[in-house]
Amino acid sequence: MSRTFEEVREEAMELSLEERSWLAEQLWESARTREEREIDAAWDVEIDRRIAEIDAGTGLLIPGDEVIRELRAKYGQRSRRS
Repeated sequence: MSRTFEEVREEAMELSLEERSWLAEQLWESARTREEREIDAAWDVEIDRRIAEIDAGTGLLIPGDEVIRELRAKYGQRSRRS
């Protein structure tokens, strides 16, 4: 006889915080598609590349307020709630 969702959930809630966190991560990872994992891996490579550029002093850093101004000029002003 297989256990119900509620039984499994109740048992999982008895685990330590660290064990629940590990279980949640494992469950989340098991639900992701191969494509999602590939996209994340590609982003990890890109993030590492950008960090290396910043550390080497070769990365182009643009202040956030300047980026927002440029985006608003290009796409128009929108409220935060739209």
